[in-house]
Amino acid sequence: MADTPLAGLRIVVTRPQEQAAGLTQRITALGGMPLLFPLLEINPAPDPSALRAFVSQVERYQLLIFISPNAVQYGMQALQRLPAEVDVAAVGQGSARALRALGVAHVIAPEGRADSEALLALPELQNVSGRRIAILRGDGGRELLGDTLAARGAKITHVTCYRRSKAALDVAALRAARPDAITLTSSEALAHLDTALAGDAACREKIPLFVPHPRIAAAARALGWQTVLPTDSGDDGLCAGLVAWAMRRTQ
Repeated sequence: MADTPLAGLRIVVTRPQEQAAGLTQRITALGGMPLLFPLLEINPAPDPSALRAFVSQVERYQLLIFISPNAVQYGMQALQRLPAEVDVAAVGQGSARALRALGVAHVIAPEGRADSEALLALPELQNVSGRRIAILRGDGGRELLGDTLAARGAKITHVTCYRRSKAALDVAALRAARPDAITLTSSEALAHLDTALAGDAACREKIPLFVPHPRIAAAARALGWQTVLPTDSGDDGLCAGLVAWAMRRTQ
């Protein structure tokens, strides 16, 4: 039991299918049974010409900020290489690791939390007046990062690298699997889950929801989820939260 604290527990993984392997493998290694239930699909940007135009003039920028591992994947696929003089930042360590794996040696990124607020608090993002900054992201999303940097005097360009869309959901199969817990890592995914489970008060009352950010936790509680357990970020944080919860159950 010490080596498999999640033994017998059915844990829903709601990440996009392409990003779920790491977490499902960790849950399996801890003895759990991962149930893959992607709430979002990730696809290339709908207008590739805009991304190509950015690539053609990337030398104009002093800082590139990658919002997510998806932004790294699709953005770097288009860029191929980065100018030596450009600085690179990432919102979280997951994106930073993805950049380093592609050969980007120095990445500005916050430790612990993975959000715009944490990145904006770093010393490197304080004195940005006059700097040209490109924010590589999906379609839409929060505007806090760009708005705050613009207020600090930076010249901001948003670059859409990929598109998020609602995945096809088999809610009947999810209910039939009788999950013990659900992991959820974005506010957008939470909205899709809430729509899928409309009218199903039992799920909100009985199934604990594990989320890696206070903002997502607050939104989940507002939607009626009774047991919302915030965790640290990344697979490590989610798994640590799951293990701690499982140990309390056995005690």
